[in-house]
Amino acid sequence: MSIFLRPNPSSGVPIYLQLKDQIRHAVEVGALRAGDALPPIRSLAVELVVNVNTVARVYRELEQEGVVALRHGIGAFVAEPVRAQRRVAGPTSRVAVAQPAVRKLVRSLIRHGLSTDEIRRLIEAELSDARSVSDDAVVSERSSRSTQTERGSGVS
Repeated sequence: MSIFLRPNPSSGVPIYLQLKDQIRHAVEVGALRAGDALPPIRSLAVELVVNVNTVARVYRELEQEGVVALRHGIGAFVAEPVRAQRRVAGPTSRVAVAQPAVRKLVRSLIRHGLSTDEIRRLIEAELSDARSVSDDAVVSERSSRSTQTERGSGVS
């Protein structure tokens, strides 16, 4: 049994980013520790029903970020803390602060009878809504600035 969830191809987030974020998160919260072996590329690809090249790309990118150490012929391992902390330190503190609130929310939803799939779909929908609201705010702000600039320059 893997700690990784099957990526959602309809989420709007590329599959490789979903997997990369899961691995990074597992390191941030301590579910994976320095020296822990990651599943072999082919095994993880089969388990998550994704292309082998997708998993290979994730491992390579995480190696470049210092989160994973690839050892040719042996496998992929969580990098030692010095390398991993240098790249992951920023998000770690934010994740650590947010984790109790998320834990409380998830436990509450489970107590209300929601399944893990229902919770995941709810959270993904809320994230999608938040992104679109954020995108709308950016567009609105840009439009407002453009109108102000036109007024200031005498353009009608």
